[in-house]
Amino acid sequence: MIRKILLTSFSLLLILCAVKSQKYRAVMRTDSGKITLELFDGTPKHRDNFIKLARKHFYDGVLFHRVIPGFMIQGGDPDSKNAKPGVMLGDGDVGYTVPAEFRPEYFHRRGALAAAREDNPAKASSGCQFYIVTGKKFSDEQLDKAEKRSGHTIAADHRKIYKSVGGAPHLDQNYTVYGQVLKGMEVADKIVNAKRDKNDRPLKDERIKKIRIRKKILGFWL
Repeated sequence: MIRKILLTSFSLLLILCAVKSQKYRAVMRTDSGKITLELFDGTPKHRDNFIKLARKHFYDGVLFHRVIPGFMIQGGDPDSKNAKPGVMLGDGDVGYTVPAEFRPEYFHRRGALAAAREDNPAKASSGCQFYIVTGKKFSDEQLDKAEKRSGHTIAADHRKIYKSVGGAPHLDQNYTVYGQVLKGMEVADKIVNAKRDKNDRPLKDERIKKIRIRKKILGFWL
């Protein structure tokens, strides 16, 4: 009886630990290849919203409708699914916003996944649109200017990454970062360098085919 109780208690403990420490990844399949992203537990509202939409197949078929070399690729506009060539995109939404979740450890380094948004005092995020930072490398002088532009002091360790790896430092603490590319930056680089029109929309559609969410439990990805 005691052994049974101990085994049951141990099983419950494992389950509770798994729930507490669960991690999520998003596998994004695009016309140009696969991008694997980590979704941060420290931004639960954005993480859960992205997971919810992905599991509902909301993102299946949407375009990367805005690409800017040395900066980022943006997608998630539901109006882009059946958009005719040349139509300006970026106003589509899901009818709600997500409260900002700024954390100092999450910043706009190369490969960052972040939420797009319209201008608003609370800096609340779009309920569906996102971008992936392709970025560029910065000098100390450029980083000083980025600090003045954003009103945010760039941490010393972040400066090192912006100088050696690259990113978009002027967006820090103004747009919520909630994930990071683990594999597939070469795919993002291919997409960002696509030929584009005056509205930064690729001339040839760059589409998200589907996004699969994976969850880590007890060390295994399911």
